[in-house]
Amino acid sequence: MDGDATLRLSKPFIRLPIRFDAEQLAREVALLPASAWMAHPSGLPGNSAVALISSGGGDNDSFEGEKAPTPHLGGCEYLRQVMASFGEVLSRSRLMKLDAGAEVSLHVDFNYHWFSRVRLHIPIVTNEGVIFHCGPEQLHMRAGECWIFDSWRRHRVVNPSTQDRVHLVIDIAGSSRFWNLVRRVENDDASQTATQARFVAFEPGKAVDIRTERFASLPVMAPGECTALVEDLVADFSANPGNDPHLVAAYASLMRDFSADWREAWLLYGHRREGLAHYRALIEKTRARLHPNRRALTASSNGIGVNAIFAQRVLNAALAPDAPVD
Repeated sequence: MDGDATLRLSKPFIRLPIRFDAEQLAREVALLPASAWMAHPSGLPGNSAVALISSGGGDNDSFEGEKAPTPHLGGCEYLRQVMASFGEVLSRSRLMKLDAGAEVSLHVDFNYHWFSRVRLHIPIVTNEGVIFHCGPEQLHMRAGECWIFDSWRRHRVVNPSTQDRVHLVIDIAGSSRFWNLVRRVENDDASQTATQARFVAFEPGKAVDIRTERFASLPVMAPGECTALVEDLVADFSANPGNDPHLVAAYASLMRDFSADWREAWLLYGHRREGLAHYRALIEKTRARLHPNRRALTASSNGIGVNAIFAQRVLNAALAPDAPVD
């Protein structure tokens, strides 16, 4: 991994030294009713999902709120064992289906959730025609393997085959144990990692403990976190030689002003309800000062427009929707 504050990886794909029984997973997936599969929240054709860990344990795609296992996960014994085997606190997790002939279009995961989380991919039903593209690389993830990838790079998935593809995807921030594991294998090639892989077998009747995120964010963003998010983004767009230097300076000033004013407001109001109007006014005042061209500045790391990143990672996340402020 590099030294950035975000969970950006040193290369597009890293295979973890863990294997699972894809056939047993597929048997459990096959027992789920058709009604369990939700359409993609953006209406992306051929993409659907089953919520396994979600906000409030319901059928939703929300990043907000306390996470809990869904009834769908409750009926899948080996899926629970697989998810518990990492020993991590789990965030939003799903089964993701990509229909035959469909694709996940090119995109970057840049909202607040992804600043501090990485996605585990465990293929369950797949074939060699399914290709995952990330940055300059592409590969096929074989059934039962476990991969992470750098979602800050542009990525897409194509399934030109006649078979639907199903992956188990698990979002985590990761403990030191997890990231130390990643560091041990990040420079190995996939074949070397395969020889080291630990197999997690299905154990009928085995009870497991699944820990889920309870506090994904604060009602009011802490000033230290706001500063970290701003400085990470400023460093990124400042490093892009194609950006107008005068606009770079203006945006750096704008974002740092917001960070300083947010700290001042937080020191005065904290999580108290009386501060809500002030926080909202500060967010909207800053939003109104953004350049009307959403791509006036772009990030050096992936070419995404800075307006969108700043809005998603900072302005939209600084104050939780319906914040339960005391």
